[in-house]
Amino acid sequence: MYEPIRTKPVVHRVGGHHSDGHAGYPHSSRAEALDAQLGGHLAALLAVTDELGLDGAAARIAAQVARLRGAEPARAARADIADAGGLAALHQRAHDLAGRTLVVAASRADTTVAILAAERMDAHAAELDLAGSH
Repeated sequence: MYEPIRTKPVVHRVGGHHSDGHAGYPHSSRAEALDAQLGGHLAALLAVTDELGLDGAAARIAAQVARLRGAEPARAARADIADAGGLAALHQRAHDLAGRTLVVAASRADTTVAILAAERMDAHAAELDLAGSH
């Protein structure tokens, strides 16, 4: 006849975790996931900062990317932008990336990166204000 199942079923979920509490593959902690996300946002911000030719800010961002990733980041060349619209677009992109970085840094409680991201947001906002007043 019918015999009941005696073991707890294993149900797979997105992210590689099982409902029975055993970790599947791949597994990363929330902190590891936030570190990876923070490193990615910082690397993107670094690329735009390099394109803008902001060497001092780029060096500070590169140091944080290296700290999070354990290796020196790839660097971008300065962009050859002749028009104010292209320059404003890069500043807007950098401002947006700095904002995303700030949110993740706050979630990760990484004060150093949060302060750096907030400073970059302010700097790019100031540049956008200058570009809008001309």
